[in-house]
Amino acid sequence: MSTETKSVKHKKEKPTPCPSTICPVSVTLEIISGKWKGIILYHLFSGNKRFSELKALIEGVTHRSLTLQLRELEEDGIITRTVFPVIPPHVEYALSPLGRTMEPIINAMYDWGVAYSKLDIKETQNSVSN
Repeated sequence: MSTETKSVKHKKEKPTPCPSTICPVSVTLEIISGKWKGIILYHLFSGNKRFSELKALIEGVTHRSLTLQLRELEEDGIITRTVFPVIPPHVEYALSPLGRTMEPIINAMYDWGVAYSKLDIKETQNSVSN
């Protein structure tokens, strides 16, 4: 009894057309682009944070950069800024419901970054080219 093995070629599907002006990938990257936005979102997934808490958690961020990135995320509807009517002023940043939907995206980026940082890039490139 002989068995025959057939080579199955998978047809590579063409990616869905993505005009640069409305490409969903571009839209997403536009929202989270910025040196600190992904890190800000990552820290807000664990709960509301004050400005000073975020600044302490994000090594190397300047006061100005953090202010600008928070403002952009707020303008995009990703986070909310709540000012409490107390003295001294108390402001908290939180994820909006829309921002909460970004959690799987940021977590996937985190996981990919961990895996990438463990790679030996030269070794990986050599094994791919052989």
